[in-house]
Amino acid sequence: MAGIIPSGNTRLFIVVGDPIAQVRSPDVITRLLTDRKEDAVVVPMHVASADLPTVFDALRAVSNIGGILVTVPHKQAAFGLCATTSDRASFVQAVNVVRRTRDGWHGDNTDGLGYLDGLEKEGFPVAGRRCLLVGCGGAGSAIALEIMRRGAGMLAIHDIDTERRDAIIEKLDRLYPRRVVSGDANPAGYDLVANATPLGMRPDDPLPIDASKLEARQFVACVITKPEVPPLIQEARRRGCRTMTGVGMFDAQALVLVDFLLMRPPEPEVCLKSG
Repeated sequence: MAGIIPSGNTRLFIVVGDPIAQVRSPDVITRLLTDRKEDAVVVPMHVASADLPTVFDALRAVSNIGGILVTVPHKQAAFGLCATTSDRASFVQAVNVVRRTRDGWHGDNTDGLGYLDGLEKEGFPVAGRRCLLVGCGGAGSAIALEIMRRGAGMLAIHDIDTERRDAIIEKLDRLYPRRVVSGDANPAGYDLVANATPLGMRPDDPLPIDASKLEARQFVACVITKPEVPPLIQEARRRGCRTMTGVGMFDAQALVLVDFLLMRPPEPEVCLKSG
């Protein structure tokens, strides 16, 4: 954020997560806001899950805070703290960005847009492809929805939380009958192998799939931004696969995040929440 000098007129945008050291938002989003002549900065906050409701309430009371970016593990909990959401956030019951409105926080989930836009920038559209998605939490569920929205031939979802996996498969099956099924850690036979778990952030993490079954013809993608080249991507590249890291995903959605925070264009899809 070199050259940015906050003042009493500066608007603040917050990013919350646990951990928080891996986030790219403070640098990337602040620079994009500056490019648009906005007097605004993005500030990271390390927030434990138990404290998230308190933090959301407190930030709501600070008038010069315009919105919050949400990362692991808070995306599903943050959904419950929004007054309104977009239709895609409502479908996956998770948000990765919220902005201030008169009635409370309004949330959206751009993870699926970023992931699929990133794949397309790498020359890999999913239309007609066989896809394996590992992980269906807040980001993974959004990615699953966007994979199907962009015309994938079939999608297999693998998650160690089988209840969560089966719930998202059931919801997607209503929209895309007989094209979304349960999968496992074996990536053989798929065109796209997509990791949406945090496995790889810590040095002792196992790989999210059986990498010995990867084929050079496959495309392998990962949500992790730190390390910049996660172990799964390292192994996929060693086996000749084309790849996309979490950095590619984030960079692809950064402009979407800024547009949302600045209300450009106006949000057309709003779901009122009850309870």
